[in-house]
Amino acid sequence: MASNEGFLTEEQREMLNVAPPNTDVLSSSPKSSSVLLSEHCVKAPPGGGKASTAGTAVRHVRRTHSGKHIRVKKDGAGGKGTWGKLLETDGESHIDRNDPNYDSGEEPYELVSTAVSDPLDDYKKSVVSIIEEYFSTGDVEVAASDLKELGSSEYHPYVIKRLVSMAMDRHDKEKEMASVLLSALYADVINPTQISQGFFMLLESADDLAVDIPDTVDILALFIARAVVDDILPPAFIARARKMLPDSCKGRQVLQTAEKSYLSAPHHAELVERRWGGSTHFTVEEVKKRIADLLREYVESGDTAEACRCIRKLEVSFFYHEVVKRALVLAMEMQSAEPLILKLLKKAAEEGLISSSQMLKGFSRLAESIDDLCLDIPSAKMLFQSIVPRAVSDGWLDASFLKASGDGQANGPDDENVKQYKKQIVNIIHEYFLSDDIPELIRSLEDLGAPEYNPVFLKKLITLAMDRKNKEKEMASVLLSALHIEIFSTEDIVNGFVMLLESAEDTALDILDASNELALFLARAVIDDVLAPLNMEEITNRLPPNCSSGAETVCLAQSLLSARHAGERILRCWGGGTGWAVEDAKDKIQKLLEEFESGGVVSEACQCIRDIGMPFFNHEVVKKALVMAMEKKNDRMLDLLQECFNEGLITINQITKGFGRIKDGLDDLALDIPNAKDKFTFYVELGKERGWLLPTFGLSDAS
Repeated sequence: MASNEGFLTEEQREMLNVAPPNTDVLSSSPKSSSVLLSEHCVKAPPGGGKASTAGTAVRHVRRTHSGKHIRVKKDGAGGKGTWGKLLETDGESHIDRNDPNYDSGEEPYELVSTAVSDPLDDYKKSVVSIIEEYFSTGDVEVAASDLKELGSSEYHPYVIKRLVSMAMDRHDKEKEMASVLLSALYADVINPTQISQGFFMLLESADDLAVDIPDTVDILALFIARAVVDDILPPAFIARARKMLPDSCKGRQVLQTAEKSYLSAPHHAELVERRWGGSTHFTVEEVKKRIADLLREYVESGDTAEACRCIRKLEVSFFYHEVVKRALVLAMEMQSAEPLILKLLKKAAEEGLISSSQMLKGFSRLAESIDDLCLDIPSAKMLFQSIVPRAVSDGWLDASFLKASGDGQANGPDDENVKQYKKQIVNIIHEYFLSDDIPELIRSLEDLGAPEYNPVFLKKLITLAMDRKNKEKEMASVLLSALHIEIFSTEDIVNGFVMLLESAEDTALDILDASNELALFLARAVIDDVLAPLNMEEITNRLPPNCSSGAETVCLAQSLLSARHAGERILRCWGGGTGWAVEDAKDKIQKLLEEFESGGVVSEACQCIRDIGMPFFNHEVVKKALVMAMEKKNDRMLDLLQECFNEGLITINQITKGFGRIKDGLDDLALDIPNAKDKFTFYVELGKERGWLLPTFGLSDAS
């Protein structure tokens, strides 16, 4: 059988016959018919066989009418009207958490962004809240303990910066509170280096602070000066900080103001300490004035709720007895206002604004002064006696007041004598405050002829002075020194201070700062040699066990005495003293000793020492006299010291201090005076023989 290879099949022949008539149509296609055939024909396998297996076979052609070639999908499963691929679902798949086969691991992961907190920012926020709370409560101990609990001691300089910057934008009260807190934190919570760093940070940010606080330079300078005065910043801080700051910044202006305007001024310590009031509380006069104003405003308006709010705003709950007393006096002066006043007191008692003890004290104080009040209001006693029963029946005055006032009628003869003596000395003291005539006052006391009541006089003198201005306080201290020389014994003065300290809590009801004032009077008495330092311990031992406030006052006085330059500071605490600077006093002492050494008279030299008027500084006389005796090899100086000791002009305490200063600087003194140690040993033995020095002097060093 002949092979069909190379010949067309019948089917192919038919296709060729049909092709010529359609040539034009096919030629219009982008591809020729031959191309189409070649694309869609399959080559037949070799060898004979059926037409379906020989040559090429034509398959079904899928193409668009536009002539563009379309690639056929290889895996299928698509197209219109098809079921799609195996296991294919319509749309996106969703995880059903209620499905029993639910697996949380199939949930898509989601990244959540969290802010990373800065420890310093958190610390600053905590510090701000502590400072705000301190400004509202004034509790130094709580603020210090809160800062300790915060930890992060490396951030303590920011405490200084934040505290001062917040106080700078507030009232003087907060500035004073900030200074008090800084002193409390010094060394105990914040070390000195960190305090210096905090103030330097403030100096660096002075330009920024000035944008919000116009007086930044002056206020910050005062804070730095106060820190130097309070010994929490060294004076060298100013020089060191100036070198580290650029010339054009306000920080240098701050340092210059602190140095020139504050720290170089005469008596700068007292001026700086009192620039913001010197206390975190209102003065007694301010509180009394506010009470009087709010009561008069209440009488005019009749708004009880507003009056209670004003009383509460005073924030002196321990002093509300003054409100009671003044309200009752006002009710007696303006009888038409009596119903309003009683209504206010009743409401204040019912709300717990004024405690029962404060109410009792207010009524008791008025009862004690009712006789004096009758001079201005003749019917005062009758009006008071009519108010008391109504107050008791309404329940806002304790019934114990009636019993107390009834029992007070029986007084012994001694009580009557003391009462009469007090009336007389009050007039004498008032006259002294007006005239400043000490000899006249001494004559008046001698005319009374009651030396056994000298402690009572001292108590009344200081109590009256504490409720007055600094001038009267200074006059009281000067008078106390004069009385000690003339008619008062040391025992009288000790007894008087014991009586004062025993009644310190009652005194504080009228005088808010009584404890500090008493401490200053005690310290001033020691500085003026009215009391010896050992008397302080004696006073403490004689106080009753339950008198904690009195013991605290003595401790405060001792701390004042142990401070640096205590003598000069305490002498000028009320603006008194001779007004001389220490250098001036040293110069005067040197000149009077030189004049005496060149042939002066002992009595004249003693008078010159007395005229200097600085008994707390007489140890300088002792020191310079001993040095001159060593240099000049002249024992006349020892005769002067003997005379001063005999007259009581220089006390054993001052002599001991002078010898102690020589002993401390003996090595330096030996460079100029080779035999200084031998001379000093001789003078010590001589002083012990003559009673200038205690036998125990120098034994502590020898041991």
